[in-house]
Amino acid sequence: MSTENEGNENDAVPAAPSVPSVPPVPAAAPEGTPPGGDLPASGPDSQGDEPTDRVPAAHQEGGPAPSSDPYGRPPGQTPAPPQQPPAASAAWPPPPPPVPSYADAGSQPWGAPVHPEPKAPRRSRASGLVAAVAVAALVAGGIGGALGYWAADSNGSGSSGSTTVAASNSPKDLKRADGTVAGVAAKALPSVVTIEAQSGDGEGGTGTGFVYDKEGHILTNNHVVASAARSGQLTATFSDGKKYGAEVVGRAEGYDVAVLKLKDAPDGLTPLPLGDSDEVAVGDSTIAIGAPFGLSNTVTTGIISAKNRPVASGDGSSSANSYMSALQTDASINPGNSGGPLLDAGGAVIGINSAIQSTSGGGGMGQSQAGSIGLGFAIPVNQAKNVAEQLIKTGQPVYPVIGATVTMEEKSGGAVISDKGADGTPAVTPDGPAAKAGLKAGDVITKFNDTVVESGPTLIGEIWTHKPGDKVTLTYKRGSETSTVDVVLGERKGDS
Repeated sequence: MSTENEGNENDAVPAAPSVPSVPPVPAAAPEGTPPGGDLPASGPDSQGDEPTDRVPAAHQEGGPAPSSDPYGRPPGQTPAPPQQPPAASAAWPPPPPPVPSYADAGSQPWGAPVHPEPKAPRRSRASGLVAAVAVAALVAGGIGGALGYWAADSNGSGSSGSTTVAASNSPKDLKRADGTVAGVAAKALPSVVTIEAQSGDGEGGTGTGFVYDKEGHILTNNHVVASAARSGQLTATFSDGKKYGAEVVGRAEGYDVAVLKLKDAPDGLTPLPLGDSDEVAVGDSTIAIGAPFGLSNTVTTGIISAKNRPVASGDGSSSANSYMSALQTDASINPGNSGGPLLDAGGAVIGINSAIQSTSGGGGMGQSQAGSIGLGFAIPVNQAKNVAEQLIKTGQPVYPVIGATVTMEEKSGGAVISDKGADGTPAVTPDGPAAKAGLKAGDVITKFNDTVVESGPTLIGEIWTHKPGDKVTLTYKRGSETSTVDVVLGERKGDS
């Protein structure tokens, strides 16, 4: 799994940490719009198919002979004589012309299909289907034209004008209900911005954010703005085209959350309402808004496919990685959607779109332009809200910790406490939460509260859904014995 590394696709990429095998952890993230705003190359060529030209059923060998009557009356039935017009109009109606005036020269009367010359095989079955439908439409159009002329002929009014009927509910007059996708999108789009981040060396990318409060704070992903956070330029463009400069208030690499502040923020900003991600259920409808591949104000829909997915991803520019217990959705999420809101059916934000599973074989994070395959991941909004409040208040994140270093190996059957910590420090911090609970190096943590822990990233993602000071229950194995202990989470300030 990787995040959508907007604007960082050309940087060297460190190896990603190993991730849990079940559930799957994406291995490549949708990077941002390539430097210079160029769109990615087109997709793979379609495979060739057999020709799809078809002969209408009415012309197939062995089919019924066409009626000699142009209007389809049974043989032997004599049409009723038309009503006689006044003497002054004895010449009316004139005989129908052999070819309608609007028809091309040489075409058959009433739009009867002309057999085309042989064509080269079409490239896809879909285009063949369109061709078949087009032929049928021509036949139907021809019959309709004949009947229409006959109806006009039978009118006898002598009027050469035309009559049109307007639809009572034209699209411009329709009001979309609040519960519809169109209604939700209409309310949300004015509060969603397209973020352009340009680093000091001129490289940049595109991401998404949304209005967090009336003071002009914008919530987005850290990896969207990382390239321009220290020396660069950030702009936020609203759906009405108005553009504002922005500056970073605070970033949390581990959470992959960042808060921006609009310069000269306009009055009347409307923050998006925040939902409760803990109450989201699998199967709930979702709506994603963002700027995939730079296409601003794009709306896609789907459902919540799963909850509590362990996701480890990198921003493509450093060794820092983010971990989340993510909401999984099949709403289309592509490069440029990062930082945008994932909404529920009522229009409340339930997550921040951050990463996708990719089938690209780039071999690392942020090295290829991945596209949506229906596996998108969002940071739960309850976690994002806590981080945003920390960043607005202090400018730096606060992380809950258990005071133990765990391995990031895959298929470990749990989070294994390492033999040593970083730089040779003890794996279990002396007098830390894990040490006070009796945990030791080599212990394998298999459950965090009621959630099964498959690996180190799973454990970290679950820990980071809480706050320092929260009491949690850990289940661990030491040798053949299984034990359960309560741990009060400690804290770590800032990104180290």
